[in-house]
Amino acid sequence: MEKINAASYQVIDSVKLDQMDTYEDLGASKKELKDELKDVRKKLGEFQDTLYAHGKYGVLVCLQGMDTAGKDSLIREVFKDFNVRGVVVHSFKVPSTLERKHDYLWRHYIALPERGKFSVFNRTHYENVLVTKVHPEYILGEHLPEIESVDAIDADFWEKRYQQINEFEQHVVQNGTIIFKFFLHLSKEEQRRRLLRRIELKQKNWKFSPGDLEERQLWDSYQACYEEALNKTSKTHAPWYVIPADNKKAARVTVASIMLEALKKYKDIEEPELDDEIKANLETFKQELEKETP
Repeated sequence: MEKINAASYQVIDSVKLDQMDTYEDLGASKKELKDELKDVRKKLGEFQDTLYAHGKYGVLVCLQGMDTAGKDSLIREVFKDFNVRGVVVHSFKVPSTLERKHDYLWRHYIALPERGKFSVFNRTHYENVLVTKVHPEYILGEHLPEIESVDAIDADFWEKRYQQINEFEQHVVQNGTIIFKFFLHLSKEEQRRRLLRRIELKQKNWKFSPGDLEERQLWDSYQACYEEALNKTSKTHAPWYVIPADNKKAARVTVASIMLEALKKYKDIEEPELDDEIKANLETFKQELEKETP
């Protein structure tokens, strides 16, 4: 199996999505990919235990991608070996009435991970420069000052929003949140096959919505918005990774491996030492317990 080099997926220079691969197999069979993921996710689960004991960092994992890109199954498989209390998944849908009474980042801020835990954003604050950019009329629902019509939503508006997102991420990183941002790069043809599968398999029918086909007609617009967002918001403290998503098993291994390798670089994340007095009396505590009658 090929060694995964995180730098080859990271958005460092300007990227063109139509020139980037959507499929890879990492030179491995399905079984090899399954075994590799099992090994990596076990290590991630062990790391989370240490992260919790250390208690000074939280980890935010952001997943973006077109419909059917495999976000749900990736979450299920990559985080399978975590303590269930150590990871919280947030799936952001259309903002609620309460959420609309706040700025667009509010609902994401309150969902940030506690120290010692992982939070996974299944769709993220980037929807506010993706779906709203493809459908600018949605911005009117935010009731923003001086935005009375779609005509008022100009290029400067979007530039300010990218800046706000960058500042939001920089702030949370400076306060102990480690951020990973993964774009699951799916081909249009693979999306077609996956949508057909949702229609053809009865157990998958519930996932299908006619709205999926309506949004598919806007494929090129979404790709352009993703490309711009990736290029404007991939920073050293919160980089984007473009993950080929046509092969789900390889995508899961790649995401898990990138996280593990990056987290291992945090040498200060380790289990705290016992208080010297407690450590000196461990044998006494042991003997006390051994004397108890079962």
